[in-house]
Amino acid sequence: MNIQILVSKKGTQVVTATNLHDVLDLPLHKYNSNIKRWLSDVYAFEDDVREPVIMHDYALRNTNGKREDYYFSLEFAKLVTLSSGSQVKQELAKYFLSLEGKTRKDEMLTKDQVLAVLELTKVMGLISCQKSVEKQHQNKFTEAQGKAYEWWNYRANLLGYSVRELKDKMQQVGQTYKGKNLLQMLMHLDKYEIIRMAVIDLFLALGKGEQYSKNMGDLAKVFASELKVEIWDDRKSDLQFTHNVNMELVNEVKSFQNEGQTLGLWSRRQTA
Repeated sequence: MNIQILVSKKGTQVVTATNLHDVLDLPLHKYNSNIKRWLSDVYAFEDDVREPVIMHDYALRNTNGKREDYYFSLEFAKLVTLSSGSQVKQELAKYFLSLEGKTRKDEMLTKDQVLAVLELTKVMGLISCQKSVEKQHQNKFTEAQGKAYEWWNYRANLLGYSVRELKDKMQQVGQTYKGKNLLQMLMHLDKYEIIRMAVIDLFLALGKGEQYSKNMGDLAKVFASELKVEIWDDRKSDLQFTHNVNMELVNEVKSFQNEGQTLGLWSRRQTA
């Protein structure tokens, strides 16, 4: 099996469209038409039936080659493989499936990690921590993409909603959005979404994959709802009056100590 598995800057395993097409032993002169079909077909993804999304399931690859190339996620590559007319599609799809299975096993949480997410949920009620991890995530995105102006569109696609959509929802519930930022609108619409957002930022800043980070964010949102975590702007208050918040973890998050006692649970060394 000559398929090359690469690792993106976000830590996601990917393959290239050119390599996949060659391994499937499809006619070279049909490359352009096959790529066009692959990117426009509707696939039964694990989470739902949907079309592939750029910068999520695939991304354009900068190359000086004669063929336009793309990076494909493993799941997308598996679905493309199964829809091809290749004689080796079953063998290659099974190989992709084995890699996905290994990834899922590696991403299972330990008891310590579950407890750590619980503590992170409480900490992310502090706006100083939310802003800190957002900045770390944005820095990582800019470093990888080199296009700071794409940050807000990228983040809206990541979270599943835009500022414009939040404004529409504010109007629907009879609230004014004028003079309110994203955080203030979420306080009216769904305050525990703020916790989810912050945890996603944190794990992406730590270099975890997009789906894994979303899973951690979803888990934290459930914890936040059960614990009734309050959102507090600690930047204007004295932290000594807080209760039930791990101050060591607060400092760890704000200084982004990815080898600290809690965040270190997700370091490459400990999860390899």
